[in-house]
Amino acid sequence: MLSWLAPILVFGLVVLVHELGHFMAAKWLGVYAPRFSIGFGPALWRRRFGETEYIVAALPLGGYVRMASREDEATAFLEGGSEQPKVPAVGASSSPTITGEHHAVAARPKDWDAEAMIPFGPKPVPENRWFESKPLWGRLVIMSAGVIMNAVLAIVVSTGLYAGYGRAYIPAVVDSVVAGRPAERAGLLRGDSIVAVDGAPVRRWSEVTERVSQSAGRELVFEVVRGGAPATVRVTPELTPDTSDIGTLVQVGRIGAASTRSIARERLGLGESVVAGWNSTWAMGTAVIRVVGGLVTGKVSVSQLGGPITIARTSVEAARSGLETLFSLIAFLSINVAVLNLLPIPILDGGQILINVAEGVKGSAFSARTREYILRAGLVAIALLFALVMFNDVKGLVGLFR
Repeated sequence: MLSWLAPILVFGLVVLVHELGHFMAAKWLGVYAPRFSIGFGPALWRRRFGETEYIVAALPLGGYVRMASREDEATAFLEGGSEQPKVPAVGASSSPTITGEHHAVAARPKDWDAEAMIPFGPKPVPENRWFESKPLWGRLVIMSAGVIMNAVLAIVVSTGLYAGYGRAYIPAVVDSVVAGRPAERAGLLRGDSIVAVDGAPVRRWSEVTERVSQSAGRELVFEVVRGGAPATVRVTPELTPDTSDIGTLVQVGRIGAASTRSIARERLGLGESVVAGWNSTWAMGTAVIRVVGGLVTGKVSVSQLGGPITIARTSVEAARSGLETLFSLIAFLSINVAVLNLLPIPILDGGQILINVAEGVKGSAFSARTREYILRAGLVAIALLFALVMFNDVKGLVGLFR
């Protein structure tokens, strides 16, 4: 049960919050939104409340909010198909599409409402409820609302984790030293508790490694507590190749000492938790940006990218590790979705923002054909990326069974 429930919870929540951002912004600005879908493809569940139909679809790889648009046909292939009816009804003369144009009507749906707007009734959608009828700032709000909501989700979840569990850290206690390396030559011993480096107090092992990493070739003075008594150790870190947090090879200072595996926790108040949640989300976001930058420059291999299968596997592992790990994954995935959606690829939020800004500078909208070509190019780019991450996912699965 966990193998399918965990991925649904993780990815479903992230997608739901993202699309909810677009939807709430559209409703606030008066844009007609007849469909809110989680997933793509055939509907597993659908229900209409008010003027919007809510759908849970078969392919849980994202979602969309269908909005009234002048360019209905150009964007229809991305969002559940056109609102134009495809099957003429016997004896019917005409019926407007979602944009108000006139075409033959299809057989009426079961929930047909004579007082509703297309596609649930015969009434045309007023032009002032089209997406394009809104000022540029309004369109930008709608397009960026999903990203903002994902960032908010990451901050809220991270804040909740800090408030509920405290801040976890590894104490600055030496567990082992490597023979022949600087720590062993300097006399650092297992069980030494490091309390200061070059006069700066330290409490966490991460604080020690940060100072050591930046000090290759320079002597550091470690103040330690050994057997209850203070001691001083002078150690000079060596320049050593290592892997950064985004998978690139770097040269940093190392002394050949490992920390204890025990985890300590620091209790935080609400205000401290909010600050820690914000800082944690910012750190995750900047890490994603560095990875994207590394992919562009070739410093990060595309083989490190994962897709739906990787997300599902990671979700199951996180759920088995406990709620803290599971919700940490939700925060991480949510800020990933936020950052990646800002990429200037036409069918992503960043691409749509770029197109609308370009039209604002141009002073007029692109033609329907131009917009469709742009969107199709974006779809091809996303399809290629999806094929790549699926290849990596499958390759990873094959490796597991070797």
